[in-house]
Parts: sequence; structure tokens; C-alpha cells
Amino acid sequence: MNSLKPPSSSQSSATVGLPIAQKWLREMMLIREFELRCMQAYQDKKIGGFCHVYIGQEAVAVGTIAAIEAGDPVVTAYRDHGHALARGMEARHCMAEMFGRVGGCAKGKGGSMHMFDRANNLFGGHGIVGAQIPLGVGLAFATKYEDEVINGGTSKRVTLAFLGDGALNQGSVHEAQNLAGLFDLPVIIICENNGYSMGTAISRGTTMGHDISVKAAGYGMEAVVMNGMDVLDTYFAMKELVERVRTTSRPAFVDMRCYRYKGHSMSDPRKYRTREEEERYEADDPIGRLKVHLESRGALSEEEFKTMQRDVRTEVREAVEWAEKSPHAPVSDLYRDVYREKWGPYTGSSEPEMLGGAENCAAFEATDPQADVL
Repeated sequence: MNSLKPPSSSQSSATVGLPIAQKWLREMMLIREFELRCMQAYQDKKIGGFCHVYIGQEAVAVGTIAAIEAGDPVVTAYRDHGHALARGMEARHCMAEMFGRVGGCAKGKGGSMHMFDRANNLFGGHGIVGAQIPLGVGLAFATKYEDEVINGGTSKRVTLAFLGDGALNQGSVHEAQNLAGLFDLPVIIICENNGYSMGTAISRGTTMGHDISVKAAGYGMEAVVMNGMDVLDTYFAMKELVERVRTTSRPAFVDMRCYRYKGHSMSDPRKYRTREEEERYEADDPIGRLKVHLESRGALSEEEFKTMQRDVRTEVREAVEWAEKSPHAPVSDLYRDVYREKWGPYTGSSEPEMLGGAENCAAFEATDPQADVL
């Protein structure tokens, strides 16, 4: 057999080739290694501000993003490095942004919490809790309007909007879900539910904490519970849901059950949970789970895994070296990228290096090149 099938409980006929599963393994390993090196760099004071790592949740970003198409928008919260890498951002540009250098995806102006990659339709990590959900719903409105009204066709894109369980009680999240349900918007709101809202167990701060999928019912949204600790389970469940949302142009909500091995941020001592609990989840690590699965199918040898591991470590080490060589932005850059064109003391804008560095580039391009839209 050269393909993998979804769990037996699924009605989907979808399969995935073993080379693709191998690619997902490498992507999860890349995210894991990237985050480990970020932790080291933060402790060495090479990264400033806040730093929220994704260790343990790699299967969520990889599995969900694999289920959508290149033209589908993605927006997430401030724990965003994993999503950026899974969406296709090069590790060096991601690391340079962490370091606040001009070679970063936002020319070092965003830092850890604001990864942005327009070429890959990643519309940013966002530092304000829950604020990305209205943006995600807005993106879904924009794609639907463009597809149906401007281009005169049918809605064909799906937006993924990620949030943590700690953002569930933000008013803007509920307002956005209301509009998504009211306007039939093709958005999937994915709650990465790791059981803790910063340092508080979800059951202590959120009603129906044992089943947050019910949060979608009042807005007429389909709700699905998914296993975020297995990339294959995540992918197959998400692929079915994405196809439904794309076809019906209706919103959906995902209770993505997962577990993060590290704390909320680098300053979190994790005293609210036991080491025994952490070890229990780490024993069923999503990377190790996929490795064993591929080995059992004859698709991965121990030597191939070690080679993959070496390649990933080399890539991340080189990303750190590249980021360190990238210059700091000059003080004059405070007046740049404020307005797109030059105005008064403001010197206009330019794309980041990873997009070619073009000056004063257009901010919008219609899907249909014939459309008379800027």
C-alpha cells in the first residue's frame, strides 16, 4: 500500500500518499526544532518581547493547513510560528522576524507575535486576544464578495481562523461568529483547545469547558470535535469539513483537542499542572506517533528518520545564522511603511525581502486579472 486512509469511523473516501505523510513528519519536526532554537535564543536575549512556543501542537497547524488550498486565507493568534512554517514561510525569514531584523517577514517590525506572509495567504499572527477572529470572518466576507460579486462566480475559498481556548469568552469572538452565521460566510474557526487558558484550567473560566463545541450552536454553525494530537486524524477530519464549507459557504467551528508541552509563554513556570500530566501526553507525542505509523508501513527507516532529523537541525541552525547576519532596521524606518506612498515625512513602503523588496507595491490584486479593481 502506498497511501494512508482516514480512521474507520470516517465516511470519507480520501487517502493520502506516503510521501505526503513523510513531508508532514518533516514539517512537524521543523516546527519543533524551530521552537526549541527560539527558546534558546530567547534565553540568550536574542529575541525580545514575548515568545509563545508551539511545542506539542505541531499536528494541528500541519494537518489543518494541509487540508486547504493555496488561495485560502489563514489568520491566527500570537502563537504563530508553527502556522507560518506550515503555510510555507522559509525558516530564515521566520527566524529573522523573531530577531527583529530587516530580513524578517515583516522586516523585523512585527516580531514573534506578528508573522505575516501575503504570498502564502497568511494574514498574520495577532497579539490582541481574540481580535483575529473578526479579521478571519472579514477575510471570508472579502473572498465571498470577490468571488460572487466582483468576479460573478460562486464562492470557492475557505478561511481558517485559529484561536486558543482562552479567547473563547472575548466579546469580539461571539460578534464575529454571529456575523459569520448571519451572512453565510465560508470560515472555519479552529479553537486549539489545550485545556488551559494561560494558567487557568478551562473548566474554571469557561462554561461548558468539557465540550466547547456547543459554543457554535447559538450561531447556527456546524461544530466538530477533532483529535489534534494525530496529524492524520486532523487532516482527514479537516479535509471533510473544508469540502463541506467550500460547497455550502457556511461557517463551522472546531474544538481541536490538543496539548502543549511548554507553558503559555517563556515566563510561565507551569505550576498549575503536574509533571506527571505533561509526561503522560509527551509519551503520545504527535511526531513520534507519525514516525511509528510510517515505520509500520515500511515508509520510513530509522536511518531515514535520523537523516531527516539532521537536515531539519541544519536548516534551523542556518536560519539562526542567517537571521543574526541580517541587519537591524535603521531608526529612519520608523517613518517607513506608515503609508504606502510617500507623504510628508513618511517615505512610503516596500515589500519585505522575501517578496522581492519592491517599492510602493499594490496592496490588492483581484483573483480575476480582468476585473477592474485595484
